[in-house]
Amino acid sequence: PPGDSYGVLPRPCHALVLLNPQSGSGRALDDFQAVVQPMLAEADIATTVFITERPHHAHEKVRDEDLLQWDTLVVMSGDGLLFEVVNGLMERPDWKEAMKKPLCILPGGSGNALAASINYYAGYDHVAKKKLLTNCTFILCKGLYTQMDLVSLSTASGKRFFSFLGFGWGFISDVDIDSEKYRWLGSARFTLGTLQCLAKLRVYQGRLSYLPVAAEQGSSPAPRDPPAPVTNGHIPQPAGTEAPGSPPPDSLLVPLGQPVPAHWTVVPEEEFVLVYAIYQSHLGTNLLMAPAARLHDGCIHLFYMKAGISRVTLLKLFLAMSRGTHLDLNCPHLSYVPVRAFRLEPRVAAGIMTVDGEALACEPVQG
Repeated sequence: PPGDSYGVLPRPCHALVLLNPQSGSGRALDDFQAVVQPMLAEADIATTVFITERPHHAHEKVRDEDLLQWDTLVVMSGDGLLFEVVNGLMERPDWKEAMKKPLCILPGGSGNALAASINYYAGYDHVAKKKLLTNCTFILCKGLYTQMDLVSLSTASGKRFFSFLGFGWGFISDVDIDSEKYRWLGSARFTLGTLQCLAKLRVYQGRLSYLPVAAEQGSSPAPRDPPAPVTNGHIPQPAGTEAPGSPPPDSLLVPLGQPVPAHWTVVPEEEFVLVYAIYQSHLGTNLLMAPAARLHDGCIHLFYMKAGISRVTLLKLFLAMSRGTHLDLNCPHLSYVPVRAFRLEPRVAAGIMTVDGEALACEPVQG
């Protein structure tokens, strides 16, 4: 997009490819050898393939490894493996440097939301499967890279995650996790999961609060400061505010035990079908959830659906979401607001929470 600054990968280029052979329907390695490798060879990109053998394998690799030998880290899997890589990089004492290493996603899972988002930002037609893989590999071959937002999530039990895609609670997270058992179906698992979760539609009680993009400066009419320069998804902190190597502070948040600041908005309803905070355009290959989102717009796109929606209306919304037209239906139960920060406090520990498609225990969380 105009106004974006791009870096360019060197030529020849050496890429570390982190590949999960179990992801999606289990075809990632075959697809890498058949589709990706010939294209990369032609583009003068040499690869070292690291095959993950267990959960957290990639996390440990990028956390502990000397990364200087590679020009880019390529993740060929679903979104879950990139979540591991991002969090592994953020645990390094030199995370500020490590996070400047260009990351690339090649769709090899059943979700592939980030790959679908990047395909959309690049202006390509909506595609899936092999075509999406070819498009994403072509983007890697061209070698241009730019910044991406990350969201810092903290939980009541003291966990902290860095998330590139989204945080969810309720219907969408249930579909994501309940449909794991249909992994062999590829992306069709989500369709089946949606129908199953529709049949037993649940309501979740909790309090949702957020800092709207517009109200960031509180009530003061002072002009906005120019945005801080973003380096690969991190807003640099003023010098001297932190120990070297410590992770970036959550400047917009107060501790979870305290009430949210006065200039935040608290949603009056406390019964939800779903809450989803997404930072990229796509929630899945066929779900264009936030058509307005961009790779680094500094914005969390918050969606929530209030209880009382009928199953038929909910299904209509999901069908419209495949084209990104769900907000045009003006459904009174569905709200969308661009925010800088949010907090969700479930009344009881019910339902699954997900971050970038990975399950979390249900507890208060803010980001």
